[in-house]
Amino acid sequence: MPNRQSFLERLDHELLRAGRQGRVVALLFLDLDGFKRVNDTLGHSVGDQLLQAVADRLKERLRGDDFVARPALDESGMHLARLGGDEFTVVLPHLEDAQVVGLIADRLQAMLAQPFHIGSQEVTVTSSIGIALFPGDGDDASTLLKHADTAMYHAKSLGRNNWQLYDRSLTTAAIRRLALENDLRKAIERDEFRLFYQPQVLAADGTIVGVEALIRWQHPEHGLVSPGDFIPVAEESGLIVPLGEWVMRTACRQLVDWQERGALVPRVAVNISATQVRGADFIGAVSSVIDETGIGADQLELELTESILMDPDLRRIEGLSRLRARGVHFSIDDFGTGYSSLSYVKRFPISMLKIDQSFVRGLPDSANDAGITTAIIAMARSLGLEVIAEGVENARQADFLRRAQCDKLQGYLFSRPLPAAEVEQLLLQGRI
Repeated sequence: MPNRQSFLERLDHELLRAGRQGRVVALLFLDLDGFKRVNDTLGHSVGDQLLQAVADRLKERLRGDDFVARPALDESGMHLARLGGDEFTVVLPHLEDAQVVGLIADRLQAMLAQPFHIGSQEVTVTSSIGIALFPGDGDDASTLLKHADTAMYHAKSLGRNNWQLYDRSLTTAAIRRLALENDLRKAIERDEFRLFYQPQVLAADGTIVGVEALIRWQHPEHGLVSPGDFIPVAEESGLIVPLGEWVMRTACRQLVDWQERGALVPRVAVNISATQVRGADFIGAVSSVIDETGIGADQLELELTESILMDPDLRRIEGLSRLRARGVHFSIDDFGTGYSSLSYVKRFPISMLKIDQSFVRGLPDSANDAGITTAIIAMARSLGLEVIAEGVENARQADFLRRAQCDKLQGYLFSRPLPAAEVEQLLLQGRI
């Protein structure tokens, strides 16, 4: 298949001809969703074979008889290239109606979503596609490719397995994102992050049994920035690794400080991203924080996302199990909103499930939320796991959860996330 430079040269030539003839040209930028997971779980050899199979399927299917309604789109009139990694491009140079490109993108996604048979493995992938149109979205190959790439990332941000047309507002958003990433790097250096803490209580009597550490960014110009705005950027840029380690170390130091001041803190919970867990020395980093801060290992709880469970790497599970044997607790955050597979829960050293606030919000009136919540609690108890419900905001929700035998509660009914000094006063009281 043509490489990037060959592709750009060919595309520039095609755009010159299209400009003279007044034609619309569509560039589709295609990226395989979750390809890294295939490499990590099945090995790079299977990943390479998958890329070959994707290329073969694209070349085999992108023919005139696949687009019967568009006879001009014959094999010689469609260009396909692999740009590197898991990225492919398709050029449609003879579009009389730009709307047809959406139908073609749908066909491509449906075609690639069919299982691939790689040796004895059956592999299924989805794709995200960004689309840029000549001449409206760019009049040269590099600009068109950049804009199609931007549209593809927009498709990724909307949940993947979809296609999106380029719009100028996306470039503005991309520029803002780049500025945010640069500010994030400076924020780590300038110590602009703060930790707030939200108490977790026993459902039975309100005794404080832990706190969850929640990061906030005190931006020098924009004030307090929501984690929902900067955490995704930190994830994509890789900054989540140093940021996550800072959160863990700071929270553990704070717990030790509270204890030295006479405030009992049974446990501090810290959110851990999938990127952190998959890092080269995550286990060592956790052990170092425990040793450096002097916190008891059994006082640290690491909240994992369900996506981590979908990557059952044996060495990773063994590493987490070593931490669990040392005393570290693991919980699954937002349980019920992702894969929620019991087989994965059983394989990891999990000790607690957190019921997502989206289910708690509808209690007790929503029959669906009540049924899901009750089922999660019953399942956890049968597996010997603790359960905590987050987002508890009123007494009716709390009463329902107590009757359903939920162990712990967390939410505005008891306390908002607070600075360390204010949480200390609650800890000294011992209950809410």
